Amino acid sequence: MAHIAIISSSVRTGRKSHRVALYFQKYIEENDLASAEILDLKEYNFPVLEERFKYLPDPSRQMREFRDKIMQADGVLIVTPEYNGGYPAALKNVTDFLYDEWHRKPVAISTVSGGGFGGMQVITSLQFSLWKIRTWTVPAMFPVPKVGENYDEEGNPTDKEGTDKRAATFVQELLWCIEAKSKMEEAR
Repeated sequence: MAHIAIISSSVRTGRKSHRVALYFQKYIEENDLASAEILDLKEYNFPVLEERFKYLPDPSRQMREFRDKIMQADGVLIVTPEYNGGYPAALKNVTDFLYDEWHRKPVAISTVSGGGFGGMQVITSLQFSLWKIRTWTVPAMFPVPKVGENYDEEGNPTDKEGTDKRAATFVQELLWCIEAKSKMEEAR
């Protein structure tokens, strides 16, 4: 069974995008699609990047743990809010913190906003950064508009049936990429 790391990107007080990360963890595990774990950047509380992991003389325990979890994950699902058309500094910090660890890692992106567009403006800048560090970005997207109205604090969607239907397509695309990568590695 595949293992998916879900990055909850917001470290803001009163954040709502974390609700979507909670939803995905529940959805993936309840449907027995993969194992899933949330890597909450608020809990990690990394300092501003001074150097990439591989060049740090003595990385902290948390930095080593985060790196290991990314490396051990078969795929990564990033849940990010949109802040003024971009993504949070905490997410930029951790994507730049690693480099080789991201190479060909299947990464799916869920964008979140309090408004009606679901964070769609953030996708271009985030996807470009992920391409530059050589991830394999999954072509499916999962925009979440009006997150405060559509998910409760435990990650339960108000329209479970509709949300699960959209999530099925999105998560299956990530799982397809994970399986394809595995088969390509076996063929080498």
